[in-house]
Parts: sequence; structure tokens; C-alpha cells
Amino acid sequence: MIRIAYVKVGDDEILEKAIKRFKRQVEKEGIIREWKKREYFEKPSTIKNRKNKALQRKQDKKTRKAQNGRGY
Repeated sequence: MIRIAYVKVGDDEILEKAIKRFKRQVEKEGIIREWKKREYFEKPSTIKNRKNKALQRKQDKKTRKAQNGRGY
């Protein structure tokens, strides 16, 4: 999926302000994150392992919180 971020700059607008708006737009669209994710090829098995490890960490954290009495 191709994502495009752009901002319209008014005649009386300061360039630095327009650049900041553009950076916020790029961050909001997740363009940099997507680019970094696709920068190198990752095997499907590696993706699966990474996601499983993240899920396991999340479940472990939830279990620790429940055991400590802070289950909120």
C-alpha cells in the first residue's frame, strides 16, 4: 500500500511551521515505521517467531500484574 503525506503551504505561512506539520503527518501515517519494517527482507518464519515472542511477553506481563495484585 502506498501512503502519501502532503501539506498545503499558505502564502503567509512560515516554512518551518509547514515542515513541522509535514513531519507530524508522516508520523501519523506511519510512513517511517513502514519503511524501516520493509528495509530488509524478513523470512516468514522469523516474522512468526517475533510475533509469538511479543505475544508471550505480553501474556507474561499480564500474569505478573495479576499475581502482584495489580490486575487493573
